[in-house]
Amino acid sequence: MESYENKTTFGHDDSDVVVIIGSGAGGGTLADELTRKGIDVVILEAGQLHKRSDFIADEWASFGQLAWLDNRTTSGTWRVSRDFPNLPSWICKAVGGSTTHWAGASLRFQPHEFRVRTEYGEIPGANLLDWPLTYDDLAPYYARAEDKMGVTRTNGRPGLPGNNNFKVMHAGATALGYEQVHTGNMAVNSVPRDGRSACLQRGFCFQGCATGAKWSTLYVEIPRALATGHAELRPQSHVARIEHNAAGQVSGVVYFDADGNEQRQAARAVALAGNSIETPRMLLNSHSSRFPDGLANSSGQVGRNYMRHMTGSVYATFEEPVHMYKGTTMAGIIQDESIHDPSRGFAGGYEMETLSLGLPFMAAFLDPGAWGRDFTEALDAYTHMAGMWLVGEDMPQERNRVTLHDSLKDQYGLPVPDVHFDDHPNDVAMRNHAFERGIAVYEAAGAKKAYKTPPYPSTHNLGTCRMSASPLDGVCNGFGQTHDVDNLFISDGSQFTTGAAENPTLTIVSLAIRQAEYIAEQMAARAI
Repeated sequence: MESYENKTTFGHDDSDVVVIIGSGAGGGTLADELTRKGIDVVILEAGQLHKRSDFIADEWASFGQLAWLDNRTTSGTWRVSRDFPNLPSWICKAVGGSTTHWAGASLRFQPHEFRVRTEYGEIPGANLLDWPLTYDDLAPYYARAEDKMGVTRTNGRPGLPGNNNFKVMHAGATALGYEQVHTGNMAVNSVPRDGRSACLQRGFCFQGCATGAKWSTLYVEIPRALATGHAELRPQSHVARIEHNAAGQVSGVVYFDADGNEQRQAARAVALAGNSIETPRMLLNSHSSRFPDGLANSSGQVGRNYMRHMTGSVYATFEEPVHMYKGTTMAGIIQDESIHDPSRGFAGGYEMETLSLGLPFMAAFLDPGAWGRDFTEALDAYTHMAGMWLVGEDMPQERNRVTLHDSLKDQYGLPVPDVHFDDHPNDVAMRNHAFERGIAVYEAAGAKKAYKTPPYPSTHNLGTCRMSASPLDGVCNGFGQTHDVDNLFISDGSQFTTGAAENPTLTIVSLAIRQAEYIAEQMAARAI
């Protein structure tokens, strides 16, 4: 069983450590990679440590255990603001971050998705920008990430078996002529690997993988980093602000510990991996006379260009039982629509991925606030239901942003974040097309009735500290190093310049592996 014992502890005045804020896909991976290179790190995680044996196979109880439930507010015209005003995102507050909760879908971005400003041209209202790196730059790191995570259908690893939910999708998709239909590239063991079992198809992937078949930094990267003696994990450490010295370099991180006491950890460098809501919030809370608009925010782009992916779901009922909840939650995908084909009436593309919710969550999310015969008819047919999630590239917009609330404070006296989002017309056109095609898939498989389900609270939060070639256009460079502060790094999905159609975790991990190499080189050269 993995060990979470700190073999080493570092003094709060130890200014040689790299402080990593957050322990999910970006932060946990960065910790593992840096410690392998002999670099000392302190991991500050706001959430508690929940081991695999602690996971709860119950949707509501697990949500209360793992989710980030600190108060947040929303604004804008997105439906989430109406349905879930204090829950703009469905991420985790726990060691391992949202890699405890994620489904495991691990897809590479397509080459054109790194240069969308060039490929898509001018789109009114969209703040498009090419990434400052290319697919070829990231390809070797994608390969390393796929091997690290054990992604199926890569490196000779077989795909996962298809459950009934996938078989229904496959039948409809192939009847329509779709060709890229399979059980996905999943960071879920299809065979025993890395000391962990193959997937037992028990379901409850979103509630934490109790068997450890699904890759998570909780029980892969973090124990491995701790075992080197170069890492210290500090759970329940909620960061308040990042401090800098007279030269403008970060010098320490102030946080509240498990007892609510304020602490300060000195740092040689700081890496933010708190997700695309908390990362800009920390930078904005770290304003000073030198950085009056927030740390590393000379461009004014911190918090802007918030993306959440174009999402929605389609569920359908059938004459025969499906039991979609049995088996891996998201091991099924149709990729044919992920291309850029503007003849469809929008730029970019989307994926269709199998998805099941338990009956409690189905009641909450199928049509929030609904009641009546149509609603109860759907719930009565739950065992005969199949489901898919629609996920596609949404347009970055400057007005979609994370800001600090004017008056509301959290339990530590810090301003809570407000998340503003308006759908771009391109997002709406893509969602309508995806709804139509998703329904067509199920009708081709013999569906009795299909249900268009509105977007859930966001799980793919991206773009609020984006990469850019020019310091005027973004917050960090192609290595996640902030333009304004050499020893401050962005290590999560907030560094994404654009969102692409694919689930983001594989790209976050790949960028973290690449970033670790860069940080090590910069430290060796005494540049940071």
